[in-house]
Amino acid sequence: MISPTELVTGFATVALDTMRDDTIGWIILVCGFFGSLIALLIKTGSAVAFSDYMAHFVKSRRSSLVVTWILGLIIFIDDYLNALAISSSMKKVTDKFKVSREMLSYIVDSTAAPICVLVPFSTWAIFFAGLLEDNGIADKGEGLAVYIESIPYMFYAWVAAIIVPLVAMGKFPLLGAMKKAELRAQGGEVIPPGATEIDLTVATGESLSSARTKPALHNFFIPIVSLIFFTWYFDVDILMGVIVALAITMLLYMSQRMLTFNEIFDTGMEGFKSMMVPLGTVVAGFMLKDVNDDLGLTLYIINTVKPLMTADLLPVMVFLVMALIAFATGTFWGMLAVALPIVMPLAIAMDANLPLVIGALMSAAAFGSHACFYGDSTVLSAQGSGCTPMQHALTQLPYALLAAAVASVLFYVAA
Repeated sequence: MISPTELVTGFATVALDTMRDDTIGWIILVCGFFGSLIALLIKTGSAVAFSDYMAHFVKSRRSSLVVTWILGLIIFIDDYLNALAISSSMKKVTDKFKVSREMLSYIVDSTAAPICVLVPFSTWAIFFAGLLEDNGIADKGEGLAVYIESIPYMFYAWVAAIIVPLVAMGKFPLLGAMKKAELRAQGGEVIPPGATEIDLTVATGESLSSARTKPALHNFFIPIVSLIFFTWYFDVDILMGVIVALAITMLLYMSQRMLTFNEIFDTGMEGFKSMMVPLGTVVAGFMLKDVNDDLGLTLYIINTVKPLMTADLLPVMVFLVMALIAFATGTFWGMLAVALPIVMPLAIAMDANLPLVIGALMSAAAFGSHACFYGDSTVLSAQGSGCTPMQHALTQLPYALLAAAVASVLFYVAA
C-alpha cells in the first residue's frame, strides 16, 4: 500500500529495522531463556515432583480440585508449563474422586493465562512490558513497573481466577455442558467419549523417565526462587534474573547427575526453540506496527473514533472489541502487538486512565487465551487432562463468558 513497486525491498527493510530493535532482542532472549528453564523443569520431572508432593494432601473430591487450583497459583511463570505439568500430574488424583477430565481441564486452564497476566514474573508480563517500552508508553527499563501498576485493573483475569476456587469448593453452580460432564463422571466415566490418554512429554519428545534420579522438591523451588530473587536483585530486570536462574538450574541438575552435560544443553536448546513460534508472531507484530505508523493508521483511528468515544467508555470498549478479536483469531500476543500502538495513543489523546486501559487490553488477551477453542493453552490443558479441546472449550465457555460480563461492568464503573 505504501510503495507497491518496492514490495520486496520494503519488506526486507522493515524486517531488518525490527530485528535491530533493542526491545526485540531483549524479548527474544528473555522468552528463549524462559523456554529453556521450562524445558529443564519438565525434562527432569521437577515441576511434577512438586505437584506429586501436594497430592499427598488430597483427601476428597473438593480438596483434589482445590489443590489443583493452588498449584496453578504457584506454577505461574508460563501458561504452557502450568497447563502441561499440573494437568498431567493431577489427573490420577482427581480420577480417584470421580472428577471429570473436563472439570480438571477447566481448573488448570483457568489458572494458566488468567494467573500468568496477574504475575509480573511470567512470559506474558515480559512480552507486554517490552511492548510498552517499544511504543513509548513506558520509559526504557520501566515497562515492567508500568505493567505492575496496571495489574489491579486486569478485571477479567481477577474474576476468572476468583470463580475457580468457588467452583472447586462447590460454592458455584455447575453450568451447561460442565454439569453433564460431572454427572457422567459421578457414574464412573471420568474420561469423556473420544478422548485419548496423553502422557506428559518434554520438548525433545522423550518421557520423564530419562532423568537419572528421582527429582526432589528443592529441584523445583531453587530455580523458581532464584528467578524471582535475582530479577529483583538486578533492579527488576527479568533478563538478568532468568539468566542466573537458568545457570543455577543447569549446575543443580548436573551436580545431581539428573541429566548428562549434553542432555542439559540439548534440553535447554529445545526449550529455546519451542519459543520460536510465539516469538515469530512478536516480530511480525512489530513489523506490522512499523507499517501502520507509515500508513498513519494510528492517527486515522484516533481522529475517527475520538468524536464518538468518551474516556468513560474507552476501557470497556477496548476490552469487548479486543476480546472478540482474540477469541475469533486465536491470536493473543499478536493482538496485543497490533492493538497497543493504536489503543494507547487514543487513550492518551482522550485523557483516559492509562493503567485501566492497559488492564483492559491484558484482560482481552487473557479472555482470548482462556476461551478460544483452538488457543494454545486450551489445547495444552485439554491434552494434558485427557479430553479433547472442543470438550474442554464447551464446558469452560459459560464460566469465561460470565467472567467477561462481570469484567465489562467493572471496567465501566472503574472508568
